Amino acid sequence: MYAITIPEPGGPEALVWAEVPNPVPGEGEVLVEVVASAVNRADLLQRQGFYDPPPGSSPYPGLECAGRITALGPGVAGWAVGDEVCALLAGGGYAEKVVVPAGQLLPVPEGVDLATAAALPEVACTVWSNIFMIAHLRPGETLLVHGGASGIGTMAIQLAKAVGARVAVTAGGPEKLARCAELGADILIDYREQDFVEELAKATDGAGADVILDIVGAKYLERNVKALAVNGRLVVIGLQGGVKGELNLGALLAKRAAVMATTLRSRPAAEKAAIVAAVREHVWPLIGAGTVRPVVDRSVPMPDAAEGHQALEDGGHVGKVLLLVPGA
Repeated sequence: MYAITIPEPGGPEALVWAEVPNPVPGEGEVLVEVVASAVNRADLLQRQGFYDPPPGSSPYPGLECAGRITALGPGVAGWAVGDEVCALLAGGGYAEKVVVPAGQLLPVPEGVDLATAAALPEVACTVWSNIFMIAHLRPGETLLVHGGASGIGTMAIQLAKAVGARVAVTAGGPEKLARCAELGADILIDYREQDFVEELAKATDGAGADVILDIVGAKYLERNVKALAVNGRLVVIGLQGGVKGELNLGALLAKRAAVMATTLRSRPAAEKAAIVAAVREHVWPLIGAGTVRPVVDRSVPMPDAAEGHQALEDGGHVGKVLLLVPGA
């Protein structure tokens, strides 16, 4: 088969479409013939040499895919050869074939075509696990999403609105904010021109956000704590703004607030399977009903994955960038 390889870390040009050995499903795994994958920030870090795949997982980038099951490993039940699926991966999505633990498979949601389904697993699992399973966002509460126009952000807006929360977003520029508003965002903050702490305070009569989903990390830590409501929960899922910040524990105590930081890729298979099962139960019906939908900015051929990586680095996208396997 062919896959995107990374012979040497570097820029987007480091991604090479090359012939590699076919994977073989083991106990509890299935082999999926990939139709599409999607670009995630973790893929960019892996390409640059900063984020190695977990031990035992595929060396190729790609944290999600959609395709058709072509073989079942021993002990797999509930799935059949020919089933159309999408999947959460620890790696390997940038390839014509990938092995997937059966617990990380999802059926293609009703009303979504197979290729577009590749835009769903990583964002749905990330958003549901962090905002609802960890931070326990409730109806009537306010959620602040940094990077509202990203793949994570576009899913977070829709899911939070679906459960009756109020949503604030930060994004760069009026065009991205307009797209966030179309998805249901209530409070629109241009981080290039406005201070999100001040704007959120104005919009909430000083109350702040009950939950903050943050992809920035250290650069926003102090201001995120200021923006939290009493009993607020800050969930850090990205470090685009650095890894070391100063935390005022007094401010945290005064608000009886919590700071949590999580990753999805490195979690044990059992934890991933539990998240996938929760997404299938709670998110898939919303997608099937049209309440929540995947947001795709563009699709590029998988051999041209460098173009997809460049799109994320340039920052002009809204939603997901898909990579399509030629002829699939």
